[in-house]
Amino acid sequence: MSEATSAPAAKPPVDMVNVQINGTWHKFPKGLRMIEACRQAEASVPHYCYHPKLSSPGNCRMCLVEMGMPPRPTPGQEAAKDEHGMPAISWMPRPVIACANTVSEGMGIRTEGQLSEECRRGVMEFLLINHPLDCPICDQAGECRLQEFSVDHGQAESRFREDKTKKPKNVDIGPRVRLDDERCIMCSRCVRFTDEIVDDAVLGFTERGTHTTLTVHPGRRLENNYSLNTVDICPVGALTSNDFRFQMRVWFLKETNSICTKCGRGCNTEIAARGNTVYRQTPRENNDVNSTWMCDQGRLDFHFVNSEFRLTEPMIKIGGKHESTSWKKAIQAVGDGLRGLTGDQIAIVCSARMTNEELYLVKQLKAATKAKYITAVARTGGGDNYLRSDDLNPNTNGLRQILGIEAGANFDEINRGIRSGVIKGVLALGENLVKAGLDRESLSNLTFLASTHILANATAELSHVVLPGASYAEKRGSMINVTGRLQRLNKAVETPGQARDDWEILRDIILEISGSNGLHSVDDVFKRLAADVPDFKGLTLAGIGDAGVPLFETTEKVPVLEREKERKAKGIIVG
Repeated sequence: MSEATSAPAAKPPVDMVNVQINGTWHKFPKGLRMIEACRQAEASVPHYCYHPKLSSPGNCRMCLVEMGMPPRPTPGQEAAKDEHGMPAISWMPRPVIACANTVSEGMGIRTEGQLSEECRRGVMEFLLINHPLDCPICDQAGECRLQEFSVDHGQAESRFREDKTKKPKNVDIGPRVRLDDERCIMCSRCVRFTDEIVDDAVLGFTERGTHTTLTVHPGRRLENNYSLNTVDICPVGALTSNDFRFQMRVWFLKETNSICTKCGRGCNTEIAARGNTVYRQTPRENNDVNSTWMCDQGRLDFHFVNSEFRLTEPMIKIGGKHESTSWKKAIQAVGDGLRGLTGDQIAIVCSARMTNEELYLVKQLKAATKAKYITAVARTGGGDNYLRSDDLNPNTNGLRQILGIEAGANFDEINRGIRSGVIKGVLALGENLVKAGLDRESLSNLTFLASTHILANATAELSHVVLPGASYAEKRGSMINVTGRLQRLNKAVETPGQARDDWEILRDIILEISGSNGLHSVDDVFKRLAADVPDFKGLTLAGIGDAGVPLFETTEKVPVLEREKERKAKGIIVG
C-alpha cells in the first residue's frame, strides 16, 4: 500500500490524430495548432501576428490555409477512402486561419493550394497599400518579415493609385524604444507582450481602418525593464531600439550564441558583432532558462566591452607611476611579490563573475600560494517576478561547487586583516575592491597588491601590478546559473590590445609560483575540473552545448516559465 501511494502518477496518454498536410498523412497530438502541425511537417505557413509564447488573436490573416474534413457517410454506406486507405477529404470553399485552429482526426490542410496563395497575395497587397517604401533606411531591413513575405507572396507592382495615409513617425514612446507608426501592420504582438508577459498594459490601438495607429495610453510610457522584447518580436520596423538604431546593418553582423552575465539567471543570448565591436545582444530561446525573453538591463550590458576605459596592457608601478610592460615581466612581478609573503599574510579576492574554469584555477592558485584567506564579492538586489534573479552574480553556484565558499564569506575578516596589517598581500581577481567596500587607505599600505580587471578603476590605480583581462564576450568557458544549469560562454570578439583571457593569466601565475601545470587550452582546464569536482564528472566543455546541461536542482523558480506552463496547460499559448 505504501509503495502504491509513493509511486509517481503516470502521465495520461497523448491522443494522436491523423492529419493530411499537402497530400501526406502525419500524426500529431490532438489539439495542436494547425500552424505548428504544418511547421513540424516542414510546410511553410507565413504569419505576422502569431507567436508561440503569446495568445493567438488572428489579426493579420496571413496564415490562411485550406482545410477539409471527411464527409459523414449516409446511413448504411462506408466512408470513401483515398489511395492511402484513409477517409477521403471534402475541402471547405473558404480558407481558415492556421494560428488559432487546432488539428483533429482526419483533417486535411493545404498550404500550397490556389485558394491559400491568392489569399496571401491579397493580404500582402492590403498590408503594403499604406506601408512606406523606406526599406533602404529602415533598421529592420535584412530581418523584416514584410520584406521576406512580399518577395514570396506579394505582387511586383502596386495597383493603389491614391495617396498613402500618413501616420506619426519617430515617436518617443519610452526611454529605449522608438515607434514609426507608418510601418506598423497592426499584428498586436507588442500589445499582447506588455499585457500578457510583463503585466504592463501600456500599448494599444486607436482610431479605425487605415487610420489605426499604435500608441501608448495617455500619461504612460513603455519603460518597463522588458520593453526591448517588443523590438525583437515586431515583424517589421515599427518598433526599433534607441540603442541599436542606425548603428549597423544586420547582414554585416556575426552572431555568437552565449549567455547573459548580468545576474544569476544566465539568459541565453546571441551576441552580434562586427570586427571586434559588439553592437547588440538579443535573447535566444531556451525553454529551461528564459523562454525567448530577457531584461533590458542584461540586454544592454555590453557597452563596457567597447569602452574607452578598457585596460589593454599589463603594467607595473615604478616610482609611484604605472608603466607598461611585457606579460613575462608582469607575471614575474606577481610571483616575486607573493614569494616574499607567507600564506597567512595573503588574501585572494576572486569573483562570482568568473567562469568555472577560472574559479578552478583560483583554487589551484590558493594551494600554490598557501593563501589563508579567500573570498568573493556578494551582489544582491533587483530580482523581479519575471526573469531577473536577486543574485546579481552569474556564477555563485560555480563558486560554491568549486571553491566551497559563499559569496561574501570572510569578506569582513579580510577587511579587518588589511586594516590591521595582518594581511600584507592581496590578489584582486576581477573585482574593484574599493567599490566593494574595502578601505582605500589600507589598500594603499599593502606590501603587495596585484589586480586583474577589464576596466581602469580605483583598485588598479593602487595596484603594484595590473593585469588586463577579458570580458564575457571575449572568452570561452562555463557557468552554473541559479537553477543549477551548467551553461557555456562563447567567444564573440577578440580582446583589445594585449589583454588576455583570465584563465591564461591565472595559469601563468601558478606556473611562475609552482612550476609546470600542463594546461594549454580552456578545454584542458575543464577536463581537470571534471576530474576533481563530482558534479562535473563525465562532462566536456564542448559537450555542454548551446542549451546547457542541468547539474543539480535548486529551490529557485523562474516566474516567467511557471506562468508559461500554466498558460500552455490552459491552451492559451503553444509555448
